[in-house]
Amino acid sequence: MSESRRIAVINDGSFYVGPPLARFLAQRGHDIVVGDPAPGLIEELEAMGASAIGVEGVRNLRTPQEAHALVDAALSAFGHIDCAVMASGAIVTGSTIKSTREDLDKVYQGCMVAPYEFLKAVLPPMKERGEGQVLIITSASGARPTPGAPLYSSMRAGASMLAKNAAGEMARFGVQVNAVGTNFMDFPEFLRASGANDPEVRKKIESQVPLGRLGTLDEFASFCMPFLDGTSKFVTNQFVTFSGGWS
Repeated sequence: MSESRRIAVINDGSFYVGPPLARFLAQRGHDIVVGDPAPGLIEELEAMGASAIGVEGVRNLRTPQEAHALVDAALSAFGHIDCAVMASGAIVTGSTIKSTREDLDKVYQGCMVAPYEFLKAVLPPMKERGEGQVLIITSASGARPTPGAPLYSSMRAGASMLAKNAAGEMARFGVQVNAVGTNFMDFPEFLRASGANDPEVRKKIESQVPLGRLGTLDEFASFCMPFLDGTSKFVTNQFVTFSGGWS
């Protein structure tokens, strides 16, 4: 490990934007602790010159132990954390009046509990050190009412506000906390939940996006970099969307 390399924590390296985030951070001089890495990801990061550690069984962040396992691994191996990013969530579609408490609890666990536990784990060592960057990935649906996903939209809005409140608390300690929210992403869970695996349905969905297409995970990972890679340390308490102009 080079003393000049930054240390990054990623909660989920198995899915969604986790693997491309890990690759981009490795390219930008980070050693990485990643939860539940996809097969071959650790070896790929090491081939790029990064020290990489995988922590199994933590991607859901539904208990304090999961988030702390990531933080403990980073502190044990590297002594500090420069940046930390998490993504979680459970997409539940339908209407408010037809929803159930089980639906609500599922969305609450995935969209509110997970970011709460992550913030509780990563912020104290950053506060003690006097610097750090945290990025909470939520959803652009939290920026506006979202027909067909009211519970999901509401919980995502809550998670974004949780991040903004944490940012207000941490700013005087030199710690940045921001949130970014996606919609209309070309990845399996969105395609499944929206029905966009059907080419005709996909065309209709893409017609709702001002840019006329779905976003890619590599594009999104690139978008996240200034919030994580140490190049922009004068931004905090922000919620920014990545949704092709929809929000």
